[in-house]
Amino acid sequence: MCTVAGQLVPRGASDPGDADSVAHARLLEATHAMTTTHDKAALVIGAGDGTGGAIAARFAREGFVACPVRRTADKLEPLVRAIEAAGGRVRAYGRDARKEEQMVALVDEIERDIGPIEVAVFNVGANVPASILEETARKYFKIWEMACFGGFLMGREVARRMVPRGRGTIIYTGATASVRGSANFAAFAGAKHALRALAQSMARELGPRGIHVAHVVIDGAIDTEFIRTAFPETYARKDHGGILDPAHIAEHFWILHTQPRDTWTFELDLRPWTETW
Repeated sequence: MCTVAGQLVPRGASDPGDADSVAHARLLEATHAMTTTHDKAALVIGAGDGTGGAIAARFAREGFVACPVRRTADKLEPLVRAIEAAGGRVRAYGRDARKEEQMVALVDEIERDIGPIEVAVFNVGANVPASILEETARKYFKIWEMACFGGFLMGREVARRMVPRGRGTIIYTGATASVRGSANFAAFAGAKHALRALAQSMARELGPRGIHVAHVVIDGAIDTEFIRTAFPETYARKDHGGILDPAHIAEHFWILHTQPRDTWTFELDLRPWTETW
């Protein structure tokens, strides 16, 4: 190819001004542009009706294609409608974060069909309290799979894509149980402690390679339908800022992603002003 009058023209063309040659060159140029221009993707595993959904919506506001994930895709329909109504772009996925083959395929699909995953958030909950005297091996293992193992799978797969690019953000949502094992929360605390350790290890390994890994401790009740119906006394604190607003949590996730490299935060605690800690 050579450039003539600002146009790419195939070498060997009998007449650089030949209409067919120029048209062909323009087609090649347009095709190349389409195959090299990608959108930015924000992957959110565990995009529920509260924090996860708010995080997906926050990144969509900034021009990212939000990629919310839940085990059942149908449950994401209200979130999809809300993001689109606000002018954002979204692609929802029904996947099980505990299944390695599904996580590998998910990351491959997003990177191929949408663009580079610039930020990935693991926000799976799995808070199911039980006395250690009554806890079962099956439930203990399932909680660990949901709250920790899925985080490993997501982190590994997106890191494999981010490291060659030398950029990216991986954020894990923690909880009070990430730093304190309370009575009747052995399974959840064990999984959340493990997730925090995973994030620490990844931050130390991947930070020098340009990947910002962060862990956010959510220490308090969140404004969700579950809290409203199951704990009305707790929900009553909302009027004076006594429970966490998902939109405010999401704002901090956005801030973490936009931090300059000379002031990266690893761990961030978020709690209402009334919370005892």
